[in-house]
Amino acid sequence: MDTPEQPQIYLITPPAITLSTFPDQLARVLDGAEIACIRLALAGKDEDTIARAADACREVAHARDVALVISNHVLLAQRLGLDGVHLDDAARSVRAARKELGPDAIVGSFCGTSRHDGMTAGEAGADYVAFGPIGQSALGDGSVAEQDLFQWWSEMIEVPVVAEGGLTEDLVRNFAPYTDFFGIGEEIWSDEDPLAKLNTLIAAMG
Repeated sequence: MDTPEQPQIYLITPPAITLSTFPDQLARVLDGAEIACIRLALAGKDEDTIARAADACREVAHARDVALVISNHVLLAQRLGLDGVHLDDAARSVRAARKELGPDAIVGSFCGTSRHDGMTAGEAGADYVAFGPIGQSALGDGSVAEQDLFQWWSEMIEVPVVAEGGLTEDLVRNFAPYTDFFGIGEEIWSDEDPLAKLNTLIAAMG
């Protein structure tokens, strides 16, 4: 997969969504910006809540030909007709997820700051590897995925890479030459106008 001239946007939902308002918000963002994929990244384990949110987001996404993956719930991805799964446990369950979901599903792997985990995930059949956070974020243990990790990856490894976590305009500008996707979520949803905020970040790429 050739690295695109400009990174694509991989949209990440908030950890909790309000079903009465979020699908409309999501539709507005999808209609106003070019989105490659959406990750349903809900906190909590209640399958009923997750399923209702997944159904609502899937309708919005699939009406616009945008793929929707879900964080960690391999069986729910299958049951709910989603396009794949995003795994948070580095490379550990990539092979099992690929076996369960088949060759056509999207299987992605978040590998923190570990080049080794990223390579292992790629070898196990991941469609993409995500590293992060690249900026200050509540995620993780305070360690940050540095630009040189992405630079090395983009030169050496074929598997597409996602930069996510704590994005700012400056970080987007600096990382754009070395990443295939930017994973954008909390950066825009906390804003009064998520689409305007997203477009500000997209403008920083160019």
